[in-house]
Amino acid sequence: MTSATVCRRWNGFGAAARSICAALFLVAAGPSFASTLVGVVVGIQDGDTLTVLDAEQVQHRIRLSGIDAPEKGQPFGHRSKEGLSAIAYRRQVAVEWHKRDRYGRLVGKVLVEGRDINLAQISSGLAWHFANYAKEQRPLDRQLYAEAQTDAKQHRIGLWRDPSPTPPWDYRRGKRTTPM
Repeated sequence: MTSATVCRRWNGFGAAARSICAALFLVAAGPSFASTLVGVVVGIQDGDTLTVLDAEQVQHRIRLSGIDAPEKGQPFGHRSKEGLSAIAYRRQVAVEWHKRDRYGRLVGKVLVEGRDINLAQISSGLAWHFANYAKEQRPLDRQLYAEAQTDAKQHRIGLWRDPSPTPPWDYRRGKRTTPM
């Protein structure tokens, strides 16, 4: 039985039932976004972080959701930053964000003229699909990002030219455990 069928049956039970039905629809739709931020990209920090200036001239640091790009010291780290800059810098964007990370950055999907640039980074072999946070993505995005990574890997695009690229989360873990 679908949530729509349940809601039709509960409709006669009043406001509480309608509230439960609304919640069912939200859960069935997958993760939702809290808000959309519109602005111009004024800075690129690396392959998965940028800065957006909104209409009120407030800067917002954005962490691209669903991806993890090579760190600056890794192979393709600089190239990943350049790739993000080429498609986003000084462009108007819409950021569909759903949370703040531990550094206070908004975490979201960034769109340039309707194009998902998070997905573009993966398709270009300039970022990994960040599977650790895949449950936070909408099901369709999760699928598209995973397929884009598989395709980039099969065609040896970008960082996948390396026979055994080190994911950034492993690289960061290695840097933390290296004695000084």
